[in-house]
Amino acid sequence: MENLKAKASKCIELIKEKGIEKAICSVSSNVISEFNADGGEFSLFRTLFDNSLSVTVYNKGRKGFVSVNRIDDDSISRAVENCISASESATPDEAWDVAPVTENAAFVKGCPEPDVDRLFERTEELMRDIASRHPLIIIEQMIVKHIRGESAYRNSNGVEYNTLYGEYSIELMFSAHEGSLSSSFYGSGVCTDTLEKSFITLGSIEEDLANVEKQIRTVPIEGKFIGTVLFPPQSLASVLYSALGNFCGNTTILDGTSIWKEELNKKVADERITVTSAPLDDRIICGEMFTSEGFRSENYYIIKEGILKSFMLSYYVANKTGRDRAKNASASFIMSPGDISVSDIIKGIDKGIIVGRLSGGEPSTNGDFTGVAKNSFYIENGKIVNAVSETMISGNLADLMKNLRAISSEVICDGATVLPYAAFDNVTISGK
Repeated sequence: MENLKAKASKCIELIKEKGIEKAICSVSSNVISEFNADGGEFSLFRTLFDNSLSVTVYNKGRKGFVSVNRIDDDSISRAVENCISASESATPDEAWDVAPVTENAAFVKGCPEPDVDRLFERTEELMRDIASRHPLIIIEQMIVKHIRGESAYRNSNGVEYNTLYGEYSIELMFSAHEGSLSSSFYGSGVCTDTLEKSFITLGSIEEDLANVEKQIRTVPIEGKFIGTVLFPPQSLASVLYSALGNFCGNTTILDGTSIWKEELNKKVADERITVTSAPLDDRIICGEMFTSEGFRSENYYIIKEGILKSFMLSYYVANKTGRDRAKNASASFIMSPGDISVSDIIKGIDKGIIVGRLSGGEPSTNGDFTGVAKNSFYIENGKIVNAVSETMISGNLADLMKNLRAISSEVICDGATVLPYAAFDNVTISGK
């Protein structure tokens, strides 16, 4: 760590010697211990070493940025020169800025030191669990790793952050097969800072494996109807990213196309919907501690009981628009649970689908979306009838937030988000 701190400070000194007053430097060093498995057999164990340096300068309002994977003194000097050179061709914009110094800090997050032997045992156990509990599943790829990271952050205002962190990551890609029939592929994963629990019990891994086994035989939906869509946490995450990014994010607020741009502190969603960006929550593994500009991260409400409480704006866009910047720059979304079980939500649905995965382009600026529901199930009269082949769904994200049917009491924690299951009415579902 001392070496990284010295290099980050040297980088800022070199920039200031060039007469540039605003700058950011981050120097990091990672060690990754990784197991790979393909087709149910271990295929690789490796240890990767990764160094990186990122430099940003604001040269009389002109931004320059360089990132390299070497951190020796000569590479730092060249990176500074190249960054300044890049800034000289940029358009001046005084909205670029860096955070003032408040309280410098050193952070230790997660589990910096890996237990590689135990990690191997848990990985072997996961392979055995999948083979015994879900015999129709073929693991196309499994990547299990520990990441140990150190970084030193400095900016020209005197902000200094030093970080040491570690986490375990499990990533699976799989499909189910029976004879000549097979399901669509599906991915599941978690990150964790402990090896106390079997991997198959973490996140939604067990549920995802079981669902994919049921999707070998699919039936097309007949016709077109307006129904209810139930999003499990993984697909709900993509819905939230799209909706909040489209209505609260940098791009649409900056260009003025967001349909929520004048809705701050007004109702934009069902009152049961509360969404926070909360990287400091204990359930988020190695969450963001500070923003790229140098502000200490804080948890904040995006939507509270249906009321829009904050936009998700960077410091730059906040300066450009005269609005408040977001209190963090993460996507560590937490959605408050409801008071009804998933099974009871399903019992209350007359006609609809459970969307395991939604594939499609970005929604329009007004929130209209069309996507293909994959790894999905058809619901009729309160029962799951069968797995369905790829089915089109369409609607409007802003309307979706107001047409909430129910939020589950169950939540899934995958280390990056904490989300329930959520059902929405008045979605167009198009079959054959």
